[in-house]
Amino acid sequence: MARKTASTPVALGRRIRKRRQVMGLTLQQLSAMSGVSVGYLSQVERDMAVPTLGTLAEIAAALDVAIDHFIATPRQADSVTRAESRERFSVSGNSIIYEQVGAEFPGHELTSFVLNMPEGYASETVEHSGEELIFILEGQVLQVIDGQEFRLKAGDSIHYLGQHPHSWSNPGPGVARILWTGKMLHGATVSDHKSHSLRAVRELADGA
Repeated sequence: MARKTASTPVALGRRIRKRRQVMGLTLQQLSAMSGVSVGYLSQVERDMAVPTLGTLAEIAAALDVAIDHFIATPRQADSVTRAESRERFSVSGNSIIYEQVGAEFPGHELTSFVLNMPEGYASETVEHSGEELIFILEGQVLQVIDGQEFRLKAGDSIHYLGQHPHSWSNPGPGVARILWTGKMLHGATVSDHKSHSLRAVRELADGA
C-alpha cells in the first residue's frame, strides 16, 4: 500500500461504515450513541457529507476509537516487524510470551501474534465469535475443538470458527512456537470492543 500524498482524499465514510459493521451496530444504534442523526450518518458513510471535527469526534467516541482511526494515512512500512526487534510481552498470570506481528492501522480486521508456549502449558476451554488460523512454527500443540483432538507439529496448521469450544496445550518436549492470526468479533456494544488487541491476547491466554 503506497503512502498517500496530502492531496489524496481519505475514504472517511467507508472507514466509518466498516468500523460500525465490525462492531455489529446499525445506523440507528450509532445515531443513538453518538447523537448524530441517522440521515446525516448515512450521508457521511456514503461520502456525501463531510462531518466537522466535533461531529467526527462524537462518531469516533461512539465507535470507541480516536479520530485518527478514520483520518490517519498509514504507511506500509509501519506494518513491518523485524525478527530481531519485534515487541515481546506477556500477560499477568500467564506463562506465554507473545510477539506482536499484526499492525494497528485504520480499518484493520485481523490480529496476529507469535506465541511462545512453554512445555506443559494448558489453556481453558473457550468459545467466542470470530475465526482463527494457527500455524505451528516449532514444537507440538494439542488442539481440541468440539471435543476432537488434533496433534499438530511444526509445519501443520488449523483454521476454525471461534464459536466452537476450543482449547490447546503443549505436551512437549520443549517450547512450542505458534503463529496465531484471528478475526475477533465480540458483540455489538462499545464496551465489548474496548482494547481489541489486549482482549485478543487475553483470549489467547485462556485458550485462543
